Amino acid sequence: MRVQLWSYNYDPEPTGIGPVSTVWAKGLRELGHTVEVVAAHPHYPEPSWGTRSRPYRELRDGIPVLRLPLWVGRESSLQRYRQELSFMAAQALAAPFLSKPDVLVSASPSFPALLPAIVASRARRIPWVLWLHDILPDGAAASGLVSEASTVLRASRWLERTAYRSADRIVVLSSAFTENLVAKGVEPGKIELIYDPATRVPANGSALRRPPTGTRLMVMGNIGFSQGLAELVDGFERAPEANADVSLVITGNGMEADAVRANLRTQRVEMMGLVDDASLERELAAATIGLVTQRHTGSEFNIPSKLMNYMAYGLPVLAVVNPGGEVARIVNESRAGWVVDSRDPEDFPRALTRILADRADVDARGDAARRYAEAHFTQRAFSRRFSDSLVKVLAHAT
Repeated sequence: MRVQLWSYNYDPEPTGIGPVSTVWAKGLRELGHTVEVVAAHPHYPEPSWGTRSRPYRELRDGIPVLRLPLWVGRESSLQRYRQELSFMAAQALAAPFLSKPDVLVSASPSFPALLPAIVASRARRIPWVLWLHDILPDGAAASGLVSEASTVLRASRWLERTAYRSADRIVVLSSAFTENLVAKGVEPGKIELIYDPATRVPANGSALRRPPTGTRLMVMGNIGFSQGLAELVDGFERAPEANADVSLVITGNGMEADAVRANLRTQRVEMMGLVDDASLERELAAATIGLVTQRHTGSEFNIPSKLMNYMAYGLPVLAVVNPGGEVARIVNESRAGWVVDSRDPEDFPRALTRILADRADVDARGDAARRYAEAHFTQRAFSRRFSDSLVKVLAHAT
């Protein structure tokens, strides 16, 4: 097949959707498909690649990529809207000049860019697949970025409904997403659950080696509002006697990084910012436990990819999340870690003390994490599952 991926994020972005889209493109190419990517200029989680005012083409690992300009800004709601809309406009302008694939895959986010995908698929009679990483209208409302009565949210709900109706298939990354869409009237047969893969592969067996560097709790990836990391760091720092021998290492950056930094009181917490690949590999190899955090909003609108990567490295997972959500379900089902209700940040340091009292259990849960990742989160299985889904979509369309 000739497959075209429209993705806001792509390599070389080190965290979030970028690495997942990159694994997707490489995996489908390895299965014999012709893959083309249309992406925004790199910008996430911080604008480290400058700006470009015009589209440009590049070849990344043999895959042609068309890069579209972006008006980068995430410091305010207005800037975020502007950034998203600038990509939507660039996508709409570029669409008529793109090659015609057999099937189009549009990743969300970017949410507004679904509109050009809908228009292009209809105008060019191309079957299209919505690859849903976040349920943006729900996330924006739950985080307080927009109110339910706002014009922005009403327009977003319209676009959401239209995208669900228009798409030939909707690929989701959690059963919670499936339940959300079915409750909104989407046909269950149109929805397919395909878990994101681990985007990193342990180097030289590092997942099996835990150097004696003390107890290291690791957080990787974006530091945004939805993670609620500032409150957890505050609770950790205000109880130094509870986990005096534990260090918390944070790699990554984001809009809430300054809020986290403002809560630092001791040397036990290290904020490394964005790190290169070799440094991240060292931190993963040295970590004792991987930390996943999400604010408890009553709904779950994304699944952090760090979960899959921790498990691939044999790291047991401490999930401070909604105990009724998908992250908690995976951690509990796999017996790969522990779940703490994120509504009570004060319980985080207490739970950590209880966990570290049984080091044999910590090791056992790390082993369980690795086994579960090998069964469910490999890149090859992910690529084959997605390829099979696209083949079915194309067969139904013809």
